[in-house]
Amino acid sequence: MEPIRVLVVDDSVVVRKIVTDVLSEDPAIEVVGTAVNGRIAVGKLEQLKPDLVTMDIEMPEMNGIEAVRTIRALRSRVPIIMFSTLTERGASATLDALSAGANDYVTKPANVGSVAQSMESVRQQLIPKIKALTGRPVTTGPVRAAAPAPAPVRPPAPRVGAVKQPAVLVIGSSTGGPEALAKVLPTLPASLPVPVLLVQHMPPVFTRQFAQRLDRLCALTVVEAVDGAPLGPGTVHLAPGDHHLTVRRTARGLFTGLDQAPPENFCRPAVDPLFRSAVEAFDGAVLGVVLTGMGSDGRLGAGRIRETGGAVVVQDQATSVVWGMPGAVATAGYADEVLPLDRVAEAISRRLAGPRAGTAGPTPAAVGGRR
Repeated sequence: MEPIRVLVVDDSVVVRKIVTDVLSEDPAIEVVGTAVNGRIAVGKLEQLKPDLVTMDIEMPEMNGIEAVRTIRALRSRVPIIMFSTLTERGASATLDALSAGANDYVTKPANVGSVAQSMESVRQQLIPKIKALTGRPVTTGPVRAAAPAPAPVRPPAPRVGAVKQPAVLVIGSSTGGPEALAKVLPTLPASLPVPVLLVQHMPPVFTRQFAQRLDRLCALTVVEAVDGAPLGPGTVHLAPGDHHLTVRRTARGLFTGLDQAPPENFCRPAVDPLFRSAVEAFDGAVLGVVLTGMGSDGRLGAGRIRETGGAVVVQDQATSVVWGMPGAVATAGYADEVLPLDRVAEAISRRLAGPRAGTAGPTPAAVGGRR
């Protein structure tokens, strides 16, 4: 198999060397070129025809965000991974880049003076994302690549009892999730009859800004989750970076829970703890949604939702940036529906609109409460 051809774009000679050296260690990856700013990178696309571009954000002449917009304006679908900093400014710029068409991001090594530490940071973060994003054909020209052959999807496992009317909506996403969520959530009405809890794999600082951006886009209220907030209809609670988000039932009602238990599926926040806790707190009356993302986080939790009478909807392969998480659920036979992104919101609304009287699980009126 031909190696993955990568173009490295960064104005720092030190960072360019670190990234190039680390990627060159992997026989599946070939660094075919470097560029010191976005303008040069755009010029090299046609010449080098990379399979993927790593892109710094702050660069002279043409910054990373402008470069992403220019590349997408050329109808290029080459995957782009941004290098970001764990700061308010870095988070804002990264979210701008994702909105402009970048596929994912990694955090830039905090201490480039420690070469070994910086190389390990790049090795752990960047290489898996490069391989995930190039797992299907891409093109850097105006002609769209042929869609990949769909992975085998198992039919949903037989149910023992009836599907319970959902009393809560839980969503998990990762790579490609910010853009997917920015398309799905704004189409849901403010009158949504259940609370929403959301895990998007993101570090601290990023989640706060992402919640603010979603809140501006949505009729629903979107907040970064805090520990002990009462759950009620019409509010989306986004898991904060480096914390698992769960649901806690008390005598006074249902509340959000935050903890720093060990990462699951190499992630914190992770989707599985949210899904498991929702099943327990809502007696299985759960609607789970798994959107685009790398890895298999959410698979076990989705299985638990389905076993206890809930329903699971996942994004299909054709519209996912990476069909890791939704694919893991679908191929395990845990998905009631496998849908393109533009049909996910309709499925959510349809499944939440059913009759609520006499169904299992707490109703919206029982969801709130005072601590």
